[in-house]
Amino acid sequence: METEILRVDSKKPDQEAMKRAGKLIAAGELVAFPTETVYGLGGDALDPEASKKIYAAKGRPSDNPLIVHIAEFDDLSRVAREVPEEAKLLADAFWPGPLTMIVWKSEAVPYATTGGMDTVAVRMPNHPVALSLIRESGCLIAAPSANTSGRPSPTEAAHVADDLSGRIAMILDGGPVGIGIESTIIDLTEEKPMVLRPGYITPQMLSDVIGREVIIDPGIIAMDDTKKPKAPGMKYKHYAPKADMAIVEGDEEAVVSAIKLLTSRAKAAGKRVAVIASDETQARYRGNSRSESGAPQHGAAHSEADASCCGDNADEFAADVVLSMGSRADEDSIARHLYHILRECDELGVDEIYSESFSTPRIGNAIMNRLLKAAGHQVLQAEDIE
Repeated sequence: METEILRVDSKKPDQEAMKRAGKLIAAGELVAFPTETVYGLGGDALDPEASKKIYAAKGRPSDNPLIVHIAEFDDLSRVAREVPEEAKLLADAFWPGPLTMIVWKSEAVPYATTGGMDTVAVRMPNHPVALSLIRESGCLIAAPSANTSGRPSPTEAAHVADDLSGRIAMILDGGPVGIGIESTIIDLTEEKPMVLRPGYITPQMLSDVIGREVIIDPGIIAMDDTKKPKAPGMKYKHYAPKADMAIVEGDEEAVVSAIKLLTSRAKAAGKRVAVIASDETQARYRGNSRSESGAPQHGAAHSEADASCCGDNADEFAADVVLSMGSRADEDSIARHLYHILRECDELGVDEIYSESFSTPRIGNAIMNRLLKAAGHQVLQAEDIE
C-alpha cells in the first residue's frame, strides 16, 4: 500500500482535503492525523474490521483497548451504556482537550475496539484537523498513537511516516503537536475515580471539578516493575528507543558525576552513548550549551565532532551526544520534547542512554511515567554508582 502524505493547515484545514480523508475512514481505511497530544492512527470505531486493521498496522496487542474520539458531546451517549454525571462535569471543564474518560460501553461498540472489555475509553480532541476528520468521516474514530507499538509516540508527521508508511492509506501532516504526551485517562467505572494514565490534566484538577478525591493507579508511577498497572495498555513496553536506557536519580552534582562515570565505562566498552539533561544542568556544567542568542537549545543534539556547539561539553558528561529536554521551569517544554528526543537517539545510532530524572511539580508524574516506561523501569541511584 502506498501511503499518501497530505499537508493541511493545523488551524484551518482545507475542507476538500478533509473530505478526502473522511471518505477513507468511512470506507474502512486508516488515516493518521494530528491531535493536541500526539498523532493518532484513526479508523471507524464501530467497525470491528477497521479496529483489527489498526492493531495489525501498529503490531499492537489486541487486548490493548483503543480510544474512541468524538467531535460532539452527544456522541458519548452512542458509545456509553449510560453517561455518568461526573462525565458531564469533566466534559464541561476539559473537552475538547487531553482527557480520556472510561465508561461502560454500549452494544454499538465492538469488542475489537475495546480489547475485549465491557468498558470504552472516549475523548474529544482539541485540534481542528482531528475534529474536522471526525465530522467529515461521519464516523466515531478509534485512534491510538500513530506509531509502531512500543516505539516513542509520534509528535510530527515524519515520525508517523517512519513507522507506518506502506501500512496505512494517508497521513494528514498538520505540523508538530502542541502538548507532546498522551491524554490523561480517568476510569469512571470504579467506586473511586482512578487515573490510569497521567497526562496534562492532573488528578487535582479532576478532583476540583467533580468534588471528590481522584486516586492514581499506583502501578503507573512505581519506580520499579513490581506493581502492575490496571490499564491493559500500560502493562506493555511503551515509548522505548532502540538503545538501552536508564534514569539516574539523586543530587544534581552526584547525578552528573554518576553519568560521567557510567558513560566513560560504556565508551571504554565500545558503546556510543547519549545523555539527556535539562537546560539548567547543561548551563551549570557546560558553559557554552546555549545558542548565540542565549536561548536554550531545546531538543538539540550536540556531538563531540561539533566543537562550535560543544567545546569541552562532551568531556563533562563523557558522552558522545548530549540532548536537552528543555528547562525545568517550563514543564510543557519538557513534555513537548520528550518523544522527539527519544526518536533522535535512534537517528543518532546510540547504544546506551542515560537521563536525568524530571520529577517536575505539575505534570511530573506524566513525564516520569513515560520516561520510566521508555527505560524499562531501569532507575539508578547516583550515590550507588562507584
